[in-house]
Amino acid sequence: MKCFDCDYIDSKVVESRDVDDSATIRRRRQCLRCGARFTTYERMEMPTIAVIKKDNRRELFSRSKVASGIYRAVEKRPIAIAQIEDLISQIEREVRACGEAEIASTKVGEMVMKKLEVLDDVAYVRFASVYRSFTDVASFEAELKRLKTRIL
Repeated sequence: MKCFDCDYIDSKVVESRDVDDSATIRRRRQCLRCGARFTTYERMEMPTIAVIKKDNRRELFSRSKVASGIYRAVEKRPIAIAQIEDLISQIEREVRACGEAEIASTKVGEMVMKKLEVLDDVAYVRFASVYRSFTDVASFEAELKRLKTRIL
């Protein structure tokens, strides 16, 4: 790793620690020539995955987009941030474990709904109401009825 101060190409690792659910390693380094310290981040390169939208457009899989939808669904619910982040990581791992270069957005949505249904009923219904585009009270009631029979 090249020193930013003196451009010397050799440094030693002073400290290492995991960041972001062990997906990234933060390393503190020290230049062997001038002694300057600097931080580097090492992250595994993930293959890009395209998400096929309902209108057949394709866009790159975005963890932050999945996170945004989940955080909106769990807003003002008594759920720890760590649980939410773990759920998001589980979904990302499942998407990547498919081993495909493309995945349907409906499949990602179903993964999210399955996880939310286990985590919190209210968050599940919030997400489902947007994801399934409930257009009237009857479709909302039908989903609640299905959820009630699962609980009882």
